[in-house]
Amino acid sequence: QVQLVESGGGLVQPGGSLRLSCKASGSIFGIYTFGWYRQAPGKQHELVASVTHGGRTNYADSVKGRFTISRDNVNNTVSLQMNSLKAEDTAVYYCTAAFTMSVYWGQGTQVTVSS
Repeated sequence: QVQLVESGGGLVQPGGSLRLSCKASGSIFGIYTFGWYRQAPGKQHELVASVTHGGRTNYADSVKGRFTISRDNVNNTVSLQMNSLKAEDTAVYYCTAAFTMSVYWGQGTQVTVSS
């Protein structure tokens, strides 16, 4: 049983930056992959970025060069630094923790990019 709590969402102008954070707590055992998903209005959810326990990262093509995911294995936290934000980045962003047998989701945090 793992709980994920996200923070950092909000309203930002195009070209601006936001940093999302997520902390995992509870029965955290073994290795797991942290990820950030997002769901925009009228669209399916998509994987934005992920980072394995060993630090291997993966990014959606739409955010490469703009977003950076990082994790702290001591504190069980993950962050998503989002730069050069565009209107199409507007979505609810969800933190995930994927173990071999279970995937846990946070409640989501709204990111709105608008002038």
